[in-house]
Amino acid sequence: MNKSLTAFLAISLAAFGVSAKKVHIPTKNTSLVLEATEGQPLKFLYYGNALSDNDVQTLDAAGTFNRDAYPVYGMNPMNEAAFSAVHADGNMTLDMAVTDVSTALGADNSTVTTVTMADKVYPFTISVNYRTYPGEDVIETWAEATNNEKGTVRLTRFMSGYLPVRRSDVHVSQLYGSWANETRVEEAPLPHGVKIIKNKDGARNSHTSHAEVMMSLDGKGRENEGRVIGAALEYGGNYKLMFDTDDTDYHQFFAGINEENSEYNLAKGETFVTPPLALTYSEEGLSGASRNFHRWGRNHRLAHGNDMRKVLLNSWEGVYFDINEEGMQQMMADIADMGGELFVMDDGWFGGKYPRNNDSTSLGDWVVDTNKLPGGINGLIDAADKRGIRFGIWIEPEMTNTVSELYEKHPEYIIKAPKREAVQGRGGTQLVLDLANPKVQDIVFNIVDTLLTKYPRIDYIKWDANAPIMNHGSQYLTADNQSHLYIDYHRGLEAALKRIRAKYPDVTIQACASGGGRANWGILPYFDEFWVSDNTDALQRIYMQWGTSYFFPAVAMGSHISASPNHQTNRIVPLKFRTDVAMSGRLGMEIQPKNMTDEEKEQTRRAITDYKRIRPIVQQGDIYRLLSPYDGKGAASLMYITPDKDSAVYYWWKTEQFVNQQLPRVTMAGLDPDKTYTITELNRVDNKPLPYEGKKFTGRFLMSNGLEMPLSHDVDWHKRNDYASRILLLNAE
Repeated sequence: MNKSLTAFLAISLAAFGVSAKKVHIPTKNTSLVLEATEGQPLKFLYYGNALSDNDVQTLDAAGTFNRDAYPVYGMNPMNEAAFSAVHADGNMTLDMAVTDVSTALGADNSTVTTVTMADKVYPFTISVNYRTYPGEDVIETWAEATNNEKGTVRLTRFMSGYLPVRRSDVHVSQLYGSWANETRVEEAPLPHGVKIIKNKDGARNSHTSHAEVMMSLDGKGRENEGRVIGAALEYGGNYKLMFDTDDTDYHQFFAGINEENSEYNLAKGETFVTPPLALTYSEEGLSGASRNFHRWGRNHRLAHGNDMRKVLLNSWEGVYFDINEEGMQQMMADIADMGGELFVMDDGWFGGKYPRNNDSTSLGDWVVDTNKLPGGINGLIDAADKRGIRFGIWIEPEMTNTVSELYEKHPEYIIKAPKREAVQGRGGTQLVLDLANPKVQDIVFNIVDTLLTKYPRIDYIKWDANAPIMNHGSQYLTADNQSHLYIDYHRGLEAALKRIRAKYPDVTIQACASGGGRANWGILPYFDEFWVSDNTDALQRIYMQWGTSYFFPAVAMGSHISASPNHQTNRIVPLKFRTDVAMSGRLGMEIQPKNMTDEEKEQTRRAITDYKRIRPIVQQGDIYRLLSPYDGKGAASLMYITPDKDSAVYYWWKTEQFVNQQLPRVTMAGLDPDKTYTITELNRVDNKPLPYEGKKFTGRFLMSNGLEMPLSHDVDWHKRNDYASRILLLNAE
């Protein structure tokens, strides 16, 4: 019997007695405590470091939060609520009281604790759920609302979870950005009033903001010390995260589906289930919270989260739409020669009546353009097989163009408001298919099913989504349920993805959405990784990948070596630096290899060999961020360490160049102080090894003193540049 279930059963026999009302939900190192008294609202008492049984029993004496654990609207309407509804008779109030507490074993050996509350007058219930996993320090919470009234109940707010945070000096770290500038980090103290982070894209949700936050409870966040609460909404659609700081001692945090223009008509007998909100608590700072999310994500959310990812070459920046058989085979030969394991053919390979030569045609017409590829897909897969690599392909199943056979046959399948002309996106013709419609769900499934049935050797799919929902309206939903569009779109997408994964559990699928538009824990159970950004500039990627690492592990982050000058920023960056940045995620290439010199190919060949050596540490290790690029100190540094602390990989990048600049000496973290580590530099370009190459240092020394990083590389005069970076492998004896 697992720890959570044991702890619950210890109190459940007297759950409604006078002296035993507490529900203790423990994880390996944390505790969440509720008060569930029959006939009263569910109360939130505590969330933080693990409590003993005695601590739980004496918690009241210390002073508890004692706030509604899932506040509803109506009886105290001056307060913010997690849930609000309008009954069939027009009554806008809810008055919920606990009726039952239960536990059950869930998937992945998890334990789900459910507290059910019923309205005191209406036959309407809300169940609040808490899921824990053995060995993990993440608690997922979500709500289920069931309507047993005679008529429809209109839901006007439906948050997944609520968390009161005691006022102190709370700082919030959030991710923000835009296309090609995703996942920037911003940190600020929580203000009085209301702070809202939201998304209204409809189809993607992580370009301009993220459904995840870190709350540092002891002032400005520190990476490896201090109390931190992390929160991540597991949802791929429109969301709202809200902090309400009123005249009490608490910041009130709410997270869930964005209810704007999404009121939901809950029919008699229907249950509305919110997406889970994942919470973690750490006393090891921001990086500690990240490690909790990474381990939980790899083990329980990310598809194939504990498998190694292949080193790949993607064709996009190498040739864009200029797909042809000779070019694809040349790129396959080059990546195989450099030690890569996978080639992915990007956009431009398809189209019958309308060949896909640019972004204005053909989406929806997933037939091979045999003018470009006379040997078809099988011919390319055969060529990949001969070179000992695997083959992948790009698709965009949720979209179509006005210039396509699909749209000509089925204009009723697109998202469009009645009596309105469709707003069109990329290329002036792109449209979003209405996944609320089961027929469209079938189309999306059949696109993948047809590809993988006809070409079962396809190893990898790059799944793109290059448009938001640009106009509100469904040609499938009834007139009275048009507000369901945003929610039903993602229900439909998830239904199609579940069918795909049920039939094709082993194929690797990347979530790309104009770059980093789909980095969220709602979509990732069906995807193995995501494309961090369409911007492949190495310097800017340091900042974007830093923010991404707050919540997502390296195994999920596609990070590619690209050309110089960079295609997005025109920045000229040496190959060494570009490679060192890409090697901190899932390494790949986004380049035309035939434009590389033989020396560059040889350097890349060595780097790929080095990456394969450290791949288990990077993709499955524990992250320790050391020096943030956002601190403006002129450098950035992080490291990955194996759980047993036997091996580590240390990264250091110089982020600016000034004459006679002074950069901090970075101390390491997370090592075993009593172990001795041998230092080996990877991807070395210097004429001479670093002075500590092959030397041994204790973990205690490295965490107290660090190693001095040279501000430039010892290379021939004509190879000198204004960049410097280092990757060090640490192996314990």
